[in-house]
Amino acid sequence: MKYFNDDGGLIIKSWCLAPEDGALDQARNLAKLPFAYRQICLMPDTHQGYGMPIGGVLATKGAVIPNAVGVDIGCGMCAVRTSLDGIDTDTLKTIMGKIREAIPVGFNHHKEPQDNAFVLPGTFGPIIAQEEGKIDYQIGTLGGGNHFIEIQRCADDGRIWVMIHSGSRNLGKKVADYYNKIARDLNARWYSTVSKTWDLAFLPMDTSEYKAYMNDMQICVDFALANRNLIIERIKDIFREVTGCVFEETINIAHNYARWENHFGEPENGRTNLTAGEHDQ
Repeated sequence: MKYFNDDGGLIIKSWCLAPEDGALDQARNLAKLPFAYRQICLMPDTHQGYGMPIGGVLATKGAVIPNAVGVDIGCGMCAVRTSLDGIDTDTLKTIMGKIREAIPVGFNHHKEPQDNAFVLPGTFGPIIAQEEGKIDYQIGTLGGGNHFIEIQRCADDGRIWVMIHSGSRNLGKKVADYYNKIARDLNARWYSTVSKTWDLAFLPMDTSEYKAYMNDMQICVDFALANRNLIIERIKDIFREVTGCVFEETINIAHNYARWENHFGEPENGRTNLTAGEHDQ
């Protein structure tokens, strides 16, 4: 781990031993935020993002930064180990062909609403209301960019795994853009000391906009998990059909979200707000 604190802000702890200049500049901006707490952390995959370095994590007190959570809210990975000790090329091609038929990729959605519908909670903002009719077509789709479906062989024990990387699709992006614009407009109205050039506009905790963002962000996180779960279940069905294998418990972890946590025994008001900002495109 390397330490950076050469620019007058909070200390930056980096598990990336050689962060690129753009990512480090963005981390220094985070370190100067008046509501940033204790330290800024950079993970081994850190590189320059939009306002927030991808692979960056910060804790804040009393504020959330929509652009730090990023545009693909709830994006993450699922992995599941099969009972297979190997897989031949022909079987692999058969499985991948069936996956391509079952899982739309890129901008494509399902042509029919899916039976595994995602149930929205009772309260949500105008963007989610606009997207409500599209959600049943988007669930169980991969997306584009660096999202992937992989069939992997573990180097340690030779077992075959399935891993996917996907998020909240267009729903998360629209929610992120909507609240980032609100934050930028409010910050300009308040004459915020946070530079507009940093693209780190924030919503204070005591505002209705903050509460609305946190609510809608969590809906996107839940939808992203439901999306990954449906993809995994359909891939498992294909594996069972082709190979008859069984599966262990699915592992899930997201990397684009904010949540309440206690840090360093912080007693005042109980909590600080942790924002994970690896926003994949």
